[in-house]
Amino acid sequence: MLQGGGALGAYQAGVYQGLAASGFEPTWVAGVSIGAINTALIAGNPRERRMERMREFWDRVSSRESFALPAGLGGRPVMNRMSAAGAVMFGIPGFFQPRQVPPSLAPDGTLSAMSYYDTEPLRATLNELVDFDLLNDGDVRVSLGAANVRTGESVYFDSEHDTIAAEHVMASGALPPGFPPVEIDGEYYWDGGIMSNTPLAYVCQDFRMGALIVAIDLFSGMGSKLPQNLDQVNERVKDIQYQSKQRLTGAMIRRIEDLRSTLADVLGKLPKSLLGDPQVQKLAEVSERDPLSIIHLVNRHDTASSDFKDCEFSRATVQELWREGYRDVNVLFAHPQDCRVTHYGNEVRVFEA
Repeated sequence: MLQGGGALGAYQAGVYQGLAASGFEPTWVAGVSIGAINTALIAGNPRERRMERMREFWDRVSSRESFALPAGLGGRPVMNRMSAAGAVMFGIPGFFQPRQVPPSLAPDGTLSAMSYYDTEPLRATLNELVDFDLLNDGDVRVSLGAANVRTGESVYFDSEHDTIAAEHVMASGALPPGFPPVEIDGEYYWDGGIMSNTPLAYVCQDFRMGALIVAIDLFSGMGSKLPQNLDQVNERVKDIQYQSKQRLTGAMIRRIEDLRSTLADVLGKLPKSLLGDPQVQKLAEVSERDPLSIIHLVNRHDTASSDFKDCEFSRATVQELWREGYRDVNVLFAHPQDCRVTHYGNEVRVFEA
């Protein structure tokens, strides 16, 4: 499960590299926003080419010339701020570019009037780096979260019943007002992070599925200290906003498993004469589930990019996030005893790395 978070998505690439190196290969990948792009790069390539394609994408979007500041001018934080400002002014190669006509001057109803950037470069990049025939016909299920602009509903494009194309990936990452909505079959869609930045609720909607889930989050809901200035305040607000639905979904899973466990206890006390009753049998079915384990990896690395960390695509930051993701998953493998384990009942366990 791949959360949204713009440039922070390089962390997910590093985690996936570590997982793949250990022999772990997913049968289902669900993503939102930048997580949807990483999802397509994984599922839309054969195993032996996945890392090559992910590396190509992240190298491309971080390909602007790097620069160094003279000593005494603020170092890395200032460089990162300048990098983010460059993304705002000039766009990101292979991803998005500023519109030639400002939204205020464009005719109402046009995509130019509804967004600051053109994301057609991303379409070209996806069609180059992703084999959508393989994505739709391969062994890996794909689910991409988006938000319907007209109805306000959360929508998941799922390869089990949809034919996924570049526009579905783009819709999942169409964050307004920067990016325009994406039209699919007469409806328009925005970034799925508007509704929920993590696909946990969608993946666990059956709540009886047996699985090992690796959830890779890009924002940390848990802070280490009180913000000390406005930049830190804005960063903390963004962290909480984009991580909040994951916590709500986790709490919902806990409540459901408590109820399921209680129901199983009550059914165990019924006389045998009632066990054949159709309504009791329905309740018995609901009370049972297969084992479910969730490994929860969170990007807690500070890139010194403050509240603009999701739009700061400098090569140094992308490489650093990639390394940290790779390091975190390998630390998890090396020291599993250090994980905090939460038992939800009914063999549902969450491992917090």
